[in-house]
Amino acid sequence: MNKYEGVFIFYPNLEEEVRNAEIEKLKNVIASFNGTIDNVDLWGQRRLAYEIKKSKEGYYALINFTAEPEVVKEISRVCGINEKMLRHMVIRNEK
Repeated sequence: MNKYEGVFIFYPNLEEEVRNAEIEKLKNVIASFNGTIDNVDLWGQRRLAYEIKKSKEGYYALINFTAEPEVVKEISRVCGINEKMLRHMVIRNEK
């Protein structure tokens, strides 16, 4: 198992309940691959470095988790079809 760090940027106008439900979906994807959530850090709404899909701000969520490599493909698939998300990135921690 590897340690991963995922940053997920949601549209800023989402209601808190909807955003929390989307974060729970991501956690469930990780759990379905027998992964463990190490930390969830909600950074809140921040200004983007550049405009993405006509949005200048986004709501950032950071999830640190431990899982098998297959989970990254599934997270990318789920995030790619999620209309509530602006961007996502998952990297493996080398520590």
